[in-house]
Amino acid sequence: MRVDRIALAPAGADRTAAGASPAGAEGGKSFGQFLADSLGEVNKLQGDAQQASMNLAAGKIQDVSEVVIATEKASIALQLTMQVRNKVVEAYHEMMRMQV
Repeated sequence: MRVDRIALAPAGADRTAAGASPAGAEGGKSFGQFLADSLGEVNKLQGDAQQASMNLAAGKIQDVSEVVIATEKASIALQLTMQVRNKVVEAYHEMMRMQV
């Protein structure tokens, strides 16, 4: 059994050395694209929840649990989005307080 020595390497050095493309390169999503896709998914969940509520009010849906699940999914996605936003704003403020 061969044991390789442990060496410190910068993050992502193994992936680029093995031939995998770094994030943002061809085939992979950039951070901006990932963020836009995630916000689009949250928006879709909000729309689905609203549509389910309207269908329930119109009598098109008989199962209330379907509406509750759609609403909770939308609520949790929105809460997660707000927490990520708060962390980004907090990181921005922390960077602005740094002395150069």
